Amino acid sequence: MSDIEAVHSAPGVLASGEKPKEITMGEASTKKLIFCAAGIFFCYFYYGILQEKITKGKYGEGEKQEKFQYTLSLVFVQCIINALYAKLAMYFFAKEKDNTPSSLYAICSLTYLGAMLASNHSLQHVSYPTQVLGKSVKPIPVMVLGVILAAKRYPLAKYLCVLLIVSGVALFMYKDQKTTTTSDRPFFGTGEFLLLVSLTLDGLTGASQDKMKSSYKTGANSMMLFINVFSVIWLAIGLVVTGEIFEFIPFASRHPSVLFHMISFSLASALGQMFIFITVTSFGPLTCSIITTTRKFFTILTSVIIFQNPMSGRQWIGTLLVFIGLGLDSIYGKERKKIS
Repeated sequence: MSDIEAVHSAPGVLASGEKPKEITMGEASTKKLIFCAAGIFFCYFYYGILQEKITKGKYGEGEKQEKFQYTLSLVFVQCIINALYAKLAMYFFAKEKDNTPSSLYAICSLTYLGAMLASNHSLQHVSYPTQVLGKSVKPIPVMVLGVILAAKRYPLAKYLCVLLIVSGVALFMYKDQKTTTTSDRPFFGTGEFLLLVSLTLDGLTGASQDKMKSSYKTGANSMMLFINVFSVIWLAIGLVVTGEIFEFIPFASRHPSVLFHMISFSLASALGQMFIFITVTSFGPLTCSIITTTRKFFTILTSVIIFQNPMSGRQWIGTLLVFIGLGLDSIYGKERKKIS
């Protein structure tokens, strides 16, 4: 597929007879990279603020304040907008032939959906920096499941990077024994369990997507479209069976601002994925990984400043270890190719 934003210039004619200044490919590439990086930072910066505002904020005033507890509804709106974006992308940018069985999409959508639900619901129990850091270790379950299920081989550098990431997470989540306030939670509580579930399901989703790409050459937009379409179907069933839809509609009528936040949150997610896709196709997965890793660090910093999520010096050290490990993994942790 060609770049979504092809950078080109046509020579012009100057009255003075001087040759026009040409824009070099290097300059064009630099500008495009800056544009993509800015798009990723802005979209996911806004996405993170809205996610925390929706899931941890309170609606109403005084004694009538209510907390948002409608994770199914939030992900339902997100999946609808993701599907619409993928459909538009397929219409305007790429025509993809798709032979992937619907059953594979349906199965993959369950793990994809479960990971999003667990991740969003975990914010009811843990701080946003903890959630972001927890989701940053996604390469670990993907690697473990790749080794177990697909017999993949990885270089020693990748295992060392994973060790660095695990050490950073452990340091971040460790709680001092001297602290005995009633606000203390156990080292591994509900929020941490949900993050573990989300990471495991992310790993299974990655394995399913690898299967699609290797066996059926599934395109990115087709994958995004049909996984989200099946997710919308599952969520619609879940909303009715659990009765959440009948609670969410009155909540949204009392606090209409939540609908604006949910739609904006979903649009920021879809646009962010677009910028990531452009970056990967134009500059490669390494550059994209460096940008997204840096973005996550600044997302944590923003959450600490705006939403006053305090972090100790030890937690900052753990955070730095995680992102150093992720950065080194991007450079040195490439998967070994099988030698036939």
